[in-house]
Formats: sequence, structure tokens, C-alpha cells
Amino acid sequence: MGVWLASASMRRAQILEKMVKPLHVEALVDVDETPPTGAVSEQVLAICRRKASAVPKGHGFDIVVVADTMVGDPDDANASMGKPEDSMHALAMLKHLSGRRHQVWSATGLQICGDWTFFVEFAVVEFDELSEDVLSKLISSDSWQGKAGAYDLAGMMRSNARLVDGNESTVLGLAASALRLLD
Repeated sequence: MGVWLASASMRRAQILEKMVKPLHVEALVDVDETPPTGAVSEQVLAICRRKASAVPKGHGFDIVVVADTMVGDPDDANASMGKPEDSMHALAMLKHLSGRRHQVWSATGLQICGDWTFFVEFAVVEFDELSEDVLSKLISSDSWQGKAGAYDLAGMMRSNARLVDGNESTVLGLAASALRLLD
């Protein structure tokens, strides 16, 4: 029994561990995370629903949590930036976001008593103008690995970016309204 976070995200686990016990953390495998066409809000929700569909029936948990997070391209409301493939891709993403504001979208699905409820929210983050020295430190730290938009607001990026609107939990991977339901 308890809560299953069906995600490999350390940040999501840290958030939920403060709220629910016991928490079982185990990522789903073989879920297609290719973004469909449409607005970023639609893309993130579609992927979250795919994850929900991959949760096996009869799992034995009271609540299951699935989630997806995407960083919107500041130049195109219908484009998500994805996760970097390597350090050069991460560097290009960080340079693209440097000195700019962008939206971060999180979709969270909660299965309670067998029924799914989905939440989609966004927050606005603003980056400082990132110097070559800061970019070098961010890339060499590997803090970009597995992160949408190549950064972790709760990690090294914290001193170079700020939340302008919305909730930090949304940037870190869980829609705030879903968390309120769990609280």
C-alpha cells in the first residue's frame, strides 16, 4: 500500500517524501516520450497520459503519481526544448535560455481508487545572462543530465535563475494543484 511515484526523478521524490509515507519510487519503462504536435501544454499532458496508461493494473498501491515536465522554447509557444542528448546540446539550450524568460510546464497524473485525475500547470522562469564561466561550470557539473531545458532550478542553476510566476514545484516536476490534493 502507500504511494507509488512512477518516475526516476530525484526532485519529484524529494518533494513527495516530505508529504507522503510510505513512498515507493520506481520508474516506468518503455514509455514513448516523443512529444506530439500542438502546444507545449498539450504535449506534456499527452506524455503524462502515456505514462498513466503504462501503469499495470493490480499494482497494489493506494495512489500512483506520474508526471512529465517540459521547458517551452521562448521563441515558439508550440515548441518544447526536451532533454539534452549530450553536453554540447545542453550548452546550446542554456545559451538559448540565457538572459531570457521561458515557461516550464508540468503535467501530473494521480490515480486514486483506480481513477486518474490530471493536472497541467506552468511557471515562468527567468535566467540571468550566463557568462562563459557559469556555462562552463554548469556543463562540467553534469547537472543538466536528464533535465528538461538542461537545468535544475533546485541545483546549480538556482543562483542564476529565478521563478517569476507560478510554483517552484511545477518547475521541479510536479503540478502544485496535484500536491495540494495529496497534502
